[in-house]
Amino acid sequence: MNEIRVVVCGDEGVGKSSLITSLLKEKFVENIQHLLPPVSIPRDYSSSPYTPDITILVDTDSSDIATLQKEIRQADVIWLVYSDNYSYERISLYWLNMFRSLGVNLPVVLCNNKCDLENSGPEEREQAIIDEMIPILKEFKEVESCIRCSAKLNYNVVQASYLCQRAVTYPISPLYDYKEGELKSQAILALKRVFYLSDKDHDEVLNDHELEVLQTKCFHKTIDINELQKIKSTVEGICPVGTFHGLTEEGFLALCKYYAQTGRHETIWGILRTFHYTDSLSLSDKVLYPKLDVNVHSSVELSPIGYEFLVNLFVLSDTDNDGGLSDQELDNLFKPTPGIPELWKDSNFPRTVVCNEQGYVTLQGWLAQWCMTTFLDYKVTLAYLGYLGFESPRGSVAALRVTKPRKTRTKDGKSYRCATNDRTVFNCFVLGAPKSGKTSLLEAFLERNFHETYSPTIKPRMVVNSVEVKGGKQCYLILEELGELTPAVLENQTRLNQCDILCYTYDSADPDSFQELVDLREKYPKLDELPVVFVALKADLDRQQQRCKHQPDSYTKSLLIQPPLHISFSWGSSLNELFIQLVETAVNPKLSTPGIEQDQENDSINSIVIVASVISGVILASIWYYRGK
Repeated sequence: MNEIRVVVCGDEGVGKSSLITSLLKEKFVENIQHLLPPVSIPRDYSSSPYTPDITILVDTDSSDIATLQKEIRQADVIWLVYSDNYSYERISLYWLNMFRSLGVNLPVVLCNNKCDLENSGPEEREQAIIDEMIPILKEFKEVESCIRCSAKLNYNVVQASYLCQRAVTYPISPLYDYKEGELKSQAILALKRVFYLSDKDHDEVLNDHELEVLQTKCFHKTIDINELQKIKSTVEGICPVGTFHGLTEEGFLALCKYYAQTGRHETIWGILRTFHYTDSLSLSDKVLYPKLDVNVHSSVELSPIGYEFLVNLFVLSDTDNDGGLSDQELDNLFKPTPGIPELWKDSNFPRTVVCNEQGYVTLQGWLAQWCMTTFLDYKVTLAYLGYLGFESPRGSVAALRVTKPRKTRTKDGKSYRCATNDRTVFNCFVLGAPKSGKTSLLEAFLERNFHETYSPTIKPRMVVNSVEVKGGKQCYLILEELGELTPAVLENQTRLNQCDILCYTYDSADPDSFQELVDLREKYPKLDELPVVFVALKADLDRQQQRCKHQPDSYTKSLLIQPPLHISFSWGSSLNELFIQLVETAVNPKLSTPGIEQDQENDSINSIVIVASVISGVILASIWYYRGK
């Protein structure tokens, strides 16, 4: 923060100029000019990044209304001074209402000057504070704090100036409602998130070690056992259920409320800002929306650190250790967030992933869902990593990695995609005639039972699961059934660019099923730029001759690609083979792109290499033989 502008207001004769002079000179000056020019006070020795570099004090003349209102509109905080009963009455009747009429929403520090003129004792002064200041605090939410001062005795002048700075750097209004005497709802939500993220073992209690870690993280200093005991004693006194083998959530909130009531809200802000909250109690955009440069032809995936974080989160949230996240466990996991991502709700999570017999999301399904989310919209993943407390020197972008841009080449005037070796997440559109078995294929991919009942797919649906390809490498495959949006998606070049492979399905027992695929390719010629796999579903039924100009085998042969795979949901091995082929085809698209003739160069080169190796071997053997003789 560069500077804070403090405008000193009040009636004539209340001691505004004397307070400023006393602050600067550290003593009372008798004869001073009626109106002081603006004064700049440099930063003190505070190491806090929220302490201003310069504090500008602006004296005002209550009779010069135009200048006064101009200064108020430029202010960051108002130092409002009164000194007797008359000027006190005008605080609520005139000054505070005037600030509101100007449309400014500024914090106000109320100052009772010339308290050296009072002859009352300590008890009477305490009662005066209660009678004068508490009603104003409750009625006017803009009044941040109140203080009694004496410019003549230089009493509490520095403290009053600090309160003005604090009203800007550590505002109480977002945290505490004086009228209701409670923490505000937004502050409670933020503090609950802090508690959740600090409770590393998720036992709903901050133990001594977790409190020490929180103290060190927020204030860069340790806390000894005596201070811990003092905190617990304080909480026990204000919240009977606040301590139970540590500090409960109720106790943590009660402690923060106590800090707000006793003027120690710097502590609350120290905690909140460590957890990246802004003055409006929203999470910083730098945490939720960090910059990540992604090439238009690249995709985004989880990095090893990202996988590790999500695995640990799953293990901690699976409180009953049954290997699945129940609805209650999912709700608890997403407590520090706005809830389950909208993208998940739109895709009907958890029907998108593998679940156990109880319908709970397994670790396999949990990781797969995040892989799909990152692939479809990595910004959602980044935001939720921020909400869930992912920490790294590089920020949440460390949990992701950007793949190399996908390249294309042209052969005989036809373009095709080059092989990719650094990607592990692939997107597949499942296309075909109604009743061909697309939905059942998606269900089988998630290891769910086959259902005879037919239900047409209207809304788009997607599922995701892991696939282990040859060599033991694990990849993730997203299968999308487009439903009624098929025409819109296939006409959208951006969506086609996101697709890695097309899975053309037809019912091998329905003679009219294959014609749908032929018509689809003719209607959308752009599809031929993508690698494809043809699949004959329901292969356990009697195979029918297709009522089509070309039969499936000859049709695929004319496209220079592999013949259809014959798949049945009762043949588990055939299903697994299909998913592996889909991934391998996405990795090496050229081999299955329609119309691309495969090169014979590699075979010729291999033959030449073999012959050359044999000749070289014969020559070396001959040389060795003759040398031996």
